[in-house]
Amino acid sequence: MNQNTKLYNWNMTMSGTNNVDNSIVSTIKRVTWIGFWVNAVLMVLKIFFGWYGHSDALVAGGVHSLSDFATDFIVLVFVGLAYKHADDSHPYGHGKYETFATLLIAVALLIVAVGLGIGGVRTIMAFVDGSVLPRPDIWTLVVAIVSILAKEYLFRYTVKAGRRINSSSLIANAWHHRSDAISSIATLVGVSASYFLGEQWRILDPVASLLIAAFIVISAVQIGRPAINELLEQSLPEDEVMRISDIIKSVGGVKGLHNLRTRRNGHTVMIDCHVKVDPYITVTEGHDIASAAESGLRDLYGYDTVITIHIEPFKGI
Repeated sequence: MNQNTKLYNWNMTMSGTNNVDNSIVSTIKRVTWIGFWVNAVLMVLKIFFGWYGHSDALVAGGVHSLSDFATDFIVLVFVGLAYKHADDSHPYGHGKYETFATLLIAVALLIVAVGLGIGGVRTIMAFVDGSVLPRPDIWTLVVAIVSILAKEYLFRYTVKAGRRINSSSLIANAWHHRSDAISSIATLVGVSASYFLGEQWRILDPVASLLIAAFIVISAVQIGRPAINELLEQSLPEDEVMRISDIIKSVGGVKGLHNLRTRRNGHTVMIDCHVKVDPYITVTEGHDIASAAESGLRDLYGYDTVITIHIEPFKGI
C-alpha cells in the first residue's frame, strides 16, 4: 500500500469518526431537549397546582421536576464538550466532561432530596402538634397522573437512546426520569388518601413527600457511584476485561498477554496491555499483529477507543 493510499484511508476513517460523533451528539441533544421542555411544563404544573391545591407531595414532585429541568440543562452544556476530539492539551479526549456531568446530576438530586425531606418533616411535626392540614384539590390528582405517564415515557425513550449510543450521562438522565415517575406514584397515593379518606389521613401527603425524597436519594446513589468509580479510574467489569483478553489472544501471532489495564473516559474505553510475539518476526509483522488486535477491540467499543499495545518477545514458559 503506497503512502497516498494510506493517507486516503486515514482521512476516510477520521471522516467516518467525525460523522459518528456528530450523530451521537445530535441524538443526545434531541433526546435531552424533549425532556427539557416536558420537565419545564411538569415543573410549572406541579408547583402551581401543589401550592394552589394544598399538596406538599405535589410541590415536592415539582421541585424534583425542577432538578430534572436543571440536569437536562447540564447535559446540554456538557455533551458538546465531552464529544470534542482529542487535542494537544487533552490527548485522551474530553470524555471526563460527561462523567463530571453525570456526577453533577447525582449531587443535584441529593440536594433536592435533603430539601424535600426537611420540608416533609416540618409538615408532619406541625400535624403532630395539632395543626389541621388542608384538603388537596382534585387537580392535584390529575397533575400527578399526567406526571406519571409523561415521565415513564421519557424514561423509556431516553434510556433506549442512551444504551444505543453508550452515553452515561443520557442513561443517568433517563433514570432521573424514572425516579420522578416513581415519586409521582407516591405523590398520587398521598394526595388520593388526603383527598378521599378524610382529615386524619392528610398526614399521608407530607409522608409521601418523604418517600419521594428517599427515592431521589436512592436514584442519586445509583447514578453517582459509577461516575465516582470512573473518576477514580476503576477497571471495566471483569466480564468485559475477559472479553477484551479473548479478543487479543484470538489474533494470529499472539503468544501471550499480560499487564492488561482498562478504564473508561466518559463514553470512551481505554485499554493498554503487553502482548508477547515470536521474537524472530520483523517489526512490521509485530506492528500488523498489534493493528489486528486494535481493529478487533474497536469493532467492540468504537472508533474512539484509546488502545496502547506494547509488543515484546515471547521467551517461552
